[in-house]
Amino acid sequence: MNWLNWLSDFFSDPDHRSGPDSILHRVSEHLTLSGEALLYAALLAVPLGLLIGYTGRGVNVVTALAGAARALPTLGLVTLAVLLAGVGDTAVLFPLVALAAPPLLVAAVEGVRGTDPDVRDAARGIGLTHSQVLLQVCLPSAAPTLLAGFRTATVQVIATATVAAYVGLGGLGRYVIDGLATRQYAVTVGGALLVVLLAVGAQLFFALLARFALPPGVRAQRRAR
Repeated sequence: MNWLNWLSDFFSDPDHRSGPDSILHRVSEHLTLSGEALLYAALLAVPLGLLIGYTGRGVNVVTALAGAARALPTLGLVTLAVLLAGVGDTAVLFPLVALAAPPLLVAAVEGVRGTDPDVRDAARGIGLTHSQVLLQVCLPSAAPTLLAGFRTATVQVIATATVAAYVGLGGLGRYVIDGLATRQYAVTVGGALLVVLLAVGAQLFFALLARFALPPGVRAQRRAR
């Protein structure tokens, strides 16, 4: 049986159309878990990154720590979190936040640092406070870099959230892990395909967001470049 037949069996299975093991339910669980991880990571990393990028203090430390954090084994962090906090959402959210925070932190730092110094000086010259310069001048300029960081973090989290199944939680990882455990390869292939489609969808979403949601001045600068 080839993978096309496996996919046909997976999507035609009545259990995957309704109920707790339905595709819609598993996708909803996966997106909810991924969204929570991204929200916590953004709340931690983006304000800190904006502040560091604006002041210029600790940039080298951030770069080094972000590189080290990317090398952390996600499954190992899940195991450690289970040992410390027990089985639950925390066991998965902790490693997912650790995975998503570094690209968001680096994107915020580099986005603010990329602001034209002359523009910042002019904003200060007309009487804007440091917080106003950061929010009204630097943040719009950093928006393209920030969106790129969110795109990277989102794709990584969606792809990695399958580890939730290792600790008994839901999401698309249930298909992948349970399918391998029971040798139902149609379920494994179908679940893996859904994860890929979600990741591709996230890429397209942020591409459209970068095109239409940026301030007109930023879009004009990008076209000029």
